[in-house]
Formats: sequence, structure tokens, C-alpha cells
Amino acid sequence: MELVESMDATCVLANKAYDTDDIILSLSSRGIVPIIPPRMNKKSQRPYDKNIYKKRHVIENFFLKMKEWRSISTRYFKNIHSLKS
Repeated sequence: MELVESMDATCVLANKAYDTDDIILSLSSRGIVPIIPPRMNKKSQRPYDKNIYKKRHVIENFFLKMKEWRSISTRYFKNIHSLKS
């Protein structure tokens, strides 16, 4: 919760795991728009911008590529030349 309280942003894009009343109220009270889809088991489904949320995969794909290239950049990638030494 401390991370959310110290955040300075216009909107927050997160998955359903962050759909808690405390986080939503904290963001909304500071004028930050939460783009967090509500959980299916909630009685009152609050609206969120579905078009922006659909673009979340671009950010996820970026981090996926960073993780793939991490092994090469930190020399975890093993090939025949590195095994002979």
C-alpha cells in the first residue's frame, strides 16, 4: 500500500489482483484513474477503460523480451565456445 500512496501518476494500469477497495479508493481520492478490471465475484462491477486495458499486453511483451535477452546480456547463455574454457 505504501507504493500506491507514494505514486504520482494520472492513471494506473493493473490486473485483477489489484482490485481491492483500499487501492481503488486510495487512487481515486488522489485523482488517479484506476484502470483495473473488477473481479468476477464482485457484486458491483465498476466500469474501467477496456480499450486501454487491452493494450496492456504491449507492456507485458516488452518485459518478456527483456527477460529473454537477460540470459544473453548476463552471459547465462551457454554455447560450445563458452563451455570449452
